[in-house]
Amino acid sequence: MKQLAILVFLFISGNVLAQAPCDYSVNVTDSIGTYKSTKDHIIWEKNFAGNSSYIFYSLAMTDGLPTLNVQMLQKSKDFMKANCFDKNSKLYLQLFNGKIVTLLHIDQENCGSLIRDDKGYDNRVITASFMFPKGSFEDLKSAPVSMMRIKYLTENEDYILKKEFQSELDNKVYKPENYFINNLKCIE
Repeated sequence: MKQLAILVFLFISGNVLAQAPCDYSVNVTDSIGTYKSTKDHIIWEKNFAGNSSYIFYSLAMTDGLPTLNVQMLQKSKDFMKANCFDKNSKLYLQLFNGKIVTLLHIDQENCGSLIRDDKGYDNRVITASFMFPKGSFEDLKSAPVSMMRIKYLTENEDYILKKEFQSELDNKVYKPENYFINNLKCIE
């Protein structure tokens, strides 16, 4: 009876402590190499006066090189400024424990593309990939992220990350503060 109680306890605690499995949008190995990327995850959103802005993260591993892919989507009927990435762009992540992790942009200039939809909205999409510095995984897995700063070509912009929010885009609940804690295992 004692063994049965121990087995039940281990089964229940294992299920409670188990993390969600990795959800990949791409997971390919062929003669050229390997590439896997997690599905996009909304990290930040702002909807105000008919203008919408969203930031998505996905993690990728390309032949052993881990990267953070960032996609920004803006939607507006008004003028939208273009934020561009260049070789000097960086992404700073401030952790709740006071540490700051700096991710370096892969050297590709990008100002995004502007697409007008049939409802008269301008949609700007810009993507960038950032490399993790050596030793940053341990920091990112040990503490939630409180703020993100992106250094664009001409300016810096700060984004406060929430513990949890329900997105107006898809009505799903996202937990941006713990994104790295929950997902870095998918590219290790």
